[in-house]
Amino acid sequence: MTLNTDTELNPKALPAATAKDRLLRSKVKLFGNILGKLIRKHANQQVFNAVETLRKGHISLSQQDDPNKRRKLMEFLESLDAGKVAQVIRAFSTYFSLVNVAEEAYEHRQRRRELSRHTASWIGSFGRTLKELADEGVTAEQMQHLLNQLTYSPVITAHPTQSKRRTVMQGLRRIFLVSDQLDATRLNHQQRDELVKDLERHIQVFYKTDDVRVEKLTVIDEVKNGLYYFHESLFQAVPRVYRNLERTLDHLYPDDKIEVPSFIRFGSWIGGDRDGNPNVKPSTTAEALRLQAIEALLEFSRRVENLRKYLTHSIQLCEPSEAFLKSLQDDERKIPLSVTDKKLLAHFIEEPYRRKLSLMQLRLQKNIQSLSKRLSDTTILSASSDNIAYINEQQLLKDLYLIRDSLISHGDANVADGDLKDLIRQVESFGFYLAKLDIRQESSVHSNTVAEILKQINETDYLSLDEPTKLQALSEFLQQEKISIDKNALSEIARETIAVFEVAAAMRSDISPNAFGAYVISMTHHASHVMEVMFLAWLAGLVGYRDEEWFCHLQVSPLFETIEDLEHIEPVMERLLDNPTYANLLAAAGNMQEVMLGYSDSCKDGGILASAWNLYQAQQRITAVTQARNIKCRLFHGRGGTVGRGGGPTYESIVAQPAGTVQGEIKFTEQGEVLSNKYSNAETAVYEITTGVSGLLQSSRNLIAAPTNEQTHYMAIMNELAQYGEQHYRTLTEQQESFLDYFYEATPVNEIGLLNIGSRPSHRKKTDRSKNSVRAIAWVFGWAQSRHTLPAWYGIGTALQTWIQDDTEKLATLQKMYQDWPFFRALLSNIQMALYKGDMRIAESYQSLCSNPATAHNIYTMVADEYNRTVRLVLAVAQLPSLLAETPNLALSLGRREPYLAPLNAIQPILLRRFRDESLDEAQRQQWLDPLLRSINAIAAGMRNTG
Repeated sequence: MTLNTDTELNPKALPAATAKDRLLRSKVKLFGNILGKLIRKHANQQVFNAVETLRKGHISLSQQDDPNKRRKLMEFLESLDAGKVAQVIRAFSTYFSLVNVAEEAYEHRQRRRELSRHTASWIGSFGRTLKELADEGVTAEQMQHLLNQLTYSPVITAHPTQSKRRTVMQGLRRIFLVSDQLDATRLNHQQRDELVKDLERHIQVFYKTDDVRVEKLTVIDEVKNGLYYFHESLFQAVPRVYRNLERTLDHLYPDDKIEVPSFIRFGSWIGGDRDGNPNVKPSTTAEALRLQAIEALLEFSRRVENLRKYLTHSIQLCEPSEAFLKSLQDDERKIPLSVTDKKLLAHFIEEPYRRKLSLMQLRLQKNIQSLSKRLSDTTILSASSDNIAYINEQQLLKDLYLIRDSLISHGDANVADGDLKDLIRQVESFGFYLAKLDIRQESSVHSNTVAEILKQINETDYLSLDEPTKLQALSEFLQQEKISIDKNALSEIARETIAVFEVAAAMRSDISPNAFGAYVISMTHHASHVMEVMFLAWLAGLVGYRDEEWFCHLQVSPLFETIEDLEHIEPVMERLLDNPTYANLLAAAGNMQEVMLGYSDSCKDGGILASAWNLYQAQQRITAVTQARNIKCRLFHGRGGTVGRGGGPTYESIVAQPAGTVQGEIKFTEQGEVLSNKYSNAETAVYEITTGVSGLLQSSRNLIAAPTNEQTHYMAIMNELAQYGEQHYRTLTEQQESFLDYFYEATPVNEIGLLNIGSRPSHRKKTDRSKNSVRAIAWVFGWAQSRHTLPAWYGIGTALQTWIQDDTEKLATLQKMYQDWPFFRALLSNIQMALYKGDMRIAESYQSLCSNPATAHNIYTMVADEYNRTVRLVLAVAQLPSLLAETPNLALSLGRREPYLAPLNAIQPILLRRFRDESLDEAQRQQWLDPLLRSINAIAAGMRNTG
């Protein structure tokens, strides 16, 4: 075995097309033909010719480079006016959107076929995962214990990585549905022709729908965008996931009745994440929760209405339970009815379930009316004393359980197991809050607010105190009765910070005690940063000591983001958990400590290897710290969509966590393009949630059996690799002259901010262009657009080469490590995807945008050399002939896009140069802004990720 890093490879060699993907190729061709006809008819023949010239030209160049042909294509691009360029970009962007739909529909069809044959064996399917557990000897009793411990919590964020408008997503959904109908096997020619015509209409409307937002999003716009996924997809998907899980368990454990509890709990940051976003006010948080609540209640009301039409049982033909009849009588006595309501109930005089469901719907409508009134008047913080509306989801569930149990009592268990059960699952999963809202703020905001308050109370100079004294002072306050302070004497930011906790207290009674998830503290450096939040919660009456008992209605999640913070996680958490006051509050809240880990900032800080490895070790350390104190720990993974921000396939990401650190519960962020890719269609949402739950089950086996010991020699190797990788990454990003100038000039990072894709600024400080200030999303988004993709891989090639040092035995060790260790395998697998999306020839073309060609060329050369080194070494370690050879479908998908991405990446530098040209007047520059923004959207659609 030899290692030759100079070997010429074809790292992006595509797998041969197979008969299996013939249907997909046929669908892509159909979409392409429809789009071509539209361009000819609704743009013009010149635009169509331009698109074809660029497409065919770049296909030819991908097969064999020809400098003369490349030069002519660039001259052709330079000759196009702004209007024609915009139409060409629109054609390519539409194509990418249609290909994405075709691939998603094809994958759904393949999974549906497997399910129909009872061979659901894809990685992450319930069929495969649960069979593996059963084959390992997991008994029904153990499986029940495992299921009882589960909490699966995807958290929707509003981080600005979603370049698609909601209108665009709705158009794509319509195309998806018609495309799915076309796959039916029993269509005659007439039916197929009608569907194709329908498809043409939808694609035509989509083609004429603007994909660039005219106005910047507000926070409430972002809230409504988040609600889209629930209304369009998740309300349908979640009950289906439970049904599929139950069906699989019944098949594998036919002699045992395993009960599946409702354990899927969505969360949200939209309207609660105020870290670096001055647009999120206390009133915004209240409005966000009310919008969420209305969305959930409208869905429940629709479902109750459908049940009322369905459960038409006559009192003459069945005998409802005594508890149900008593509840019905109580409702009819207590709830005032209009003349119309009385007539309706009289119509159902012998149909008790319809009467009960009518009254339930009336109560839900009262909830909706009350919330709508409070939504329009933000000064109202608490609900009115309306004794008709449901107080919270538990009251509604009580009624639903009564109906279920009554149906079972007279032999209609199978009826109760239908739509009624799905509604129960929805209410158990979404509550009256829809998604648990997390609040996030940066630690210094709390420190400064506490300092102002203590200065007012007792003249304490809080910020000058050492850490033990701070903890002691805060602990003493938390044991006292709540005090009053003069809020008018405080600064505006301090008053607003206090108001956030007051809103949290009000919303718990207004919406639901379960309305909030965690209070996340970004930049947690000390235990006092957590106690400061507890102090502010104490002022609002959320935590404290009363009637000789501790109470705690706020869960705090410290967020550790940078490499340094991850390294210090152990002493910070030990000091916090060993504080007697905090320990008492934690015990009062259920003895569960949530800890959030930041993937994207640690990666931006120290590179992908150091980030991944420090996160891995941090999970081990915090698990050991909490287990030593008999505290349950839930890790909250702050993952982004891209590899450079902790992204990757959900199942593989979960099973790659350190052994014993996933203890039945997992929480992770979902954002931007990840949301639209996973949750725009209910069919795909079922698949994505299933793979996540399967990963959670696999990784939680430590709850029923001793976890396997980590291989310490692998961990020692990773320590060395991480050190080499971090050193090389920091050399480029922190020590290389003009590196940040290169970033801002050779990528469209500044122009991305003009896309109106989010309410949060791209930098922590507006005038600070440092690496610390630029947000990880903008960092990754910019590098991805120019095809450098360096946050996801830079430093890995050097790390591997430095460790191996041409030693074939060391290479063999890494090859075995790749095969044996899920963490290392997932890391290199995800890196392959980022390397595939990178393209150094394209990245080189962005050099021309830099003001200092010499330093720009030097930086580009460092990046390109490391890229080639990383490709060669990753392939050598994984023992693969080409990138993504183990995932041929993904390779085909990305390869299918490349001839269409290359023209866009040729166009974008031209547009950037013209838009940035200060020698042009404003009108001349602005004419290039629209096509430039469209190029950013189009490249994001083609790569299927942004930040």
